[in-house]
Amino acid sequence: MFKKRHVLSMREFSREEIDSVLDMAQTLEPYARGKRSDMLAGKILALLFFEPSTRTRMSFETAMKRLGGGVINLGPAEGSSISKGESLADTVRVIGGYADALVIRHPKEGSARLASEFSPVPVLNAGDGAGHHPTQTLLDLYTIKKEQGRIDDLEIALVGDLKYGRTVHSLAYALSLYGADVTLVSPPTLRMPESIRTDLSGKGTRVREVCDLGKVVNNVDVLYMTRIQRERFPDPQEYNKVARSYRLTPQFLAGARKNLIIMHPLPRVDEISPDVDGTPHARYFQQSFYGVTVRMALLKMLIGGGA
Repeated sequence: MFKKRHVLSMREFSREEIDSVLDMAQTLEPYARGKRSDMLAGKILALLFFEPSTRTRMSFETAMKRLGGGVINLGPAEGSSISKGESLADTVRVIGGYADALVIRHPKEGSARLASEFSPVPVLNAGDGAGHHPTQTLLDLYTIKKEQGRIDDLEIALVGDLKYGRTVHSLAYALSLYGADVTLVSPPTLRMPESIRTDLSGKGTRVREVCDLGKVVNNVDVLYMTRIQRERFPDPQEYNKVARSYRLTPQFLAGARKNLIIMHPLPRVDEISPDVDGTPHARYFQQSFYGVTVRMALLKMLIGGGA
């Protein structure tokens, strides 16, 4: 099902395939917590990050090393042959000859798919502009399943930058496979793209849109916060108009459901007050840890055998 496959977009995953990744992650979680393994001994993972990253890059590296494999890193583009004018296609061809899989993050939408057309080994999309971030979505789904006991039929609010946020684009599609009730919370200028809203409705997903965060906090099982992404705005003045649209504080949570979990792909800026960290609802740091578990599962299934 997964051997030698590219991981580019959640739209290429069926529910059954997603469930198989989450099941594998559950099996491998003890290794993410330190149990020794040589499942991927002799395998090499190459990291090609053309955008800044902390969690995605380091969790992929941790995942590979936890399973006994090795990692090579392109490093800053200015220190590679890209600074001499080498094309992405040629870079991928070359590094694909050194490794068993490539992880790529790039500011241009469609870059991971382009890389997959030239790579001799599986390509995992770690974020392509405002496009897709499938491995983030898989760890988000794993977090929801672990912390809520299920994904089906939950009420979930996606909050913040829904126009440029690749994490919510991928997650919204995946949630449509599980019968989720989705509330979209954003400033009017940062609404979820119409194509995605239409797609969700066409799949029978219950979707509503609001601007007021206070009207939804008490009525959902999952609150998925995102930051307003300065780097995606072509006009700094437009960013400044919406930069502080939402800030979640403990006061918002006074009437929240006991089972509410708060998630965030991180990094956060000021959209979640640090005072929320100590509440029983905060799950964003646990969510970040689950990134290792899920990426271990993908690597095992892609280059080490498995489901």
